[in-house]
Amino acid sequence: MTETNSARWTALDALRGAAVAGMILVTSPGDWNAAYPQLRHADWNGWTVTDMVFPIFLFSVGAALALSFPRPLANREARSQLWWRIGRRALALIALGLVLNWLAELAIAVWVHDPGSGTLGHVRIPGILQRIALCYLLGAGLILATARKDSAGRAEIDARAIGVAIVVILLGYWALMTLVPVPGYGAGYLDPAGNLAAYIDRAIFTPPHMWRFSTPVWGGVAIYDPEGLLSTLPATANLLFGVLAAREWQRSPDRAVSRIALAGLALFVAGLLLDPLFVINKRIWTSSFALLSSGFAAMTLAGLALVLRGPATRLLAPLRVLGGNAILAFVLSQLLGTIGGLPLIGAGGGRIPPQKWGNQVALSVISEPHLASLACAVVILAVITLAIWPLHRRAIHFRL
Repeated sequence: MTETNSARWTALDALRGAAVAGMILVTSPGDWNAAYPQLRHADWNGWTVTDMVFPIFLFSVGAALALSFPRPLANREARSQLWWRIGRRALALIALGLVLNWLAELAIAVWVHDPGSGTLGHVRIPGILQRIALCYLLGAGLILATARKDSAGRAEIDARAIGVAIVVILLGYWALMTLVPVPGYGAGYLDPAGNLAAYIDRAIFTPPHMWRFSTPVWGGVAIYDPEGLLSTLPATANLLFGVLAAREWQRSPDRAVSRIALAGLALFVAGLLLDPLFVINKRIWTSSFALLSSGFAAMTLAGLALVLRGPATRLLAPLRVLGGNAILAFVLSQLLGTIGGLPLIGAGGGRIPPQKWGNQVALSVISEPHLASLACAVVILAVITLAIWPLHRRAIHFRL
């Protein structure tokens, strides 16, 4: 691996690690009611730092995909093998996401005895890993469909075609969401129940297989899913922006950091300017949100690359550890979150979840509730990082 390639992969691992660390901090508080506002998702319109976490991960997936090009794909066998690997990874991510959703559903059944919980008839079908898989599949398909040959006869990413695809996706999604009428609501409604994306998810997945927390009342009928089907299209734009960033790094490694940072700033501002026209909303992943969050991801990548050039490189070692085994770290965090909600500590009817017990311990040391809740999340983050550090030292990285 050349020095330039090494720098690219190190910065990319740190970016992935930052996204995973953010996910863990957000999903592992000691007390959900005492989480800092910026460690919560926006209720509907608007955005928080937490809303930037998943887009950063999608951006990094696109960058990693781009760095595998150019590659020889001159014959049918090579293309078939590549499609097989792409399809296998996407299916593995979807299957893993469904298993995690099922385990979470089982935990709810144990904890609250909700009727129907724990059965396959109530397992959520969409999810974070499922969205990553679909975005990866769509992004890889666009790259291969528009690829051109370089001087050595290898398949090379056509940056212009990818840029056109992004414009078509974001404009097309805006048109669908604002112009297509939804039965019972009409056109242009962007509330939780009346938007087109939510209607499509209810029609295809049905409410029992959607995000149960989208209902205003616990135990009610789900009305939308934040990782739904139609909103995967603009989320794919985030991945494609990552492709373009990595492509720029390949073409001009000496100027890439500044160019990526400036492009990121431009995208961020564009998202803010479009907010009055198509409101920034992570739940339905509006086009303005895709622009804003892609810009945030690009600036984050540029910032991490600058840090990695200086003496503070070692400070990012935990992020590189998490980024090197990002899916494993995410799965561990989900499993710990599921276990943390089960009534395991204590005796008889006085059993409490490990999450609640940990928060009580934190409060005995830190009196401020928000800080104590954050401390619990930091401990979980440290445990997961230390658990996978030996794998990183041995260059063992689990890739689906």
